[in-house]
Amino acid sequence: MAQDLKARTKTFAIDCGRLCRNFPHSREYNAYVNQLIRCSSSVGANYRASQRGKSTADFINKLKIVEEEADESHFFIEIWLELYDLDNEKCKK
Repeated sequence: MAQDLKARTKTFAIDCGRLCRNFPHSREYNAYVNQLIRCSSSVGANYRASQRGKSTADFINKLKIVEEEADESHFFIEIWLELYDLDNEKCKK
């Protein structure tokens, strides 16, 4: 299970990076691109860190960070879908 989530969180960060590659370079796009790349890659990095938790409390705290960063990633994807009339089905892939 841990290996599966490790792979899935890495894939999520890569998929978000590939999505961001498709946007033009402009001030408004760059702000969202930078935020999504930061929070989506943080999901995987913090999940990996949770696996090295020093205690149960440390493990739970790190997983809470993973949850927050995943929610933030979801927020920026929702913003893009609405602001830029993106195809929701394409983003789901």
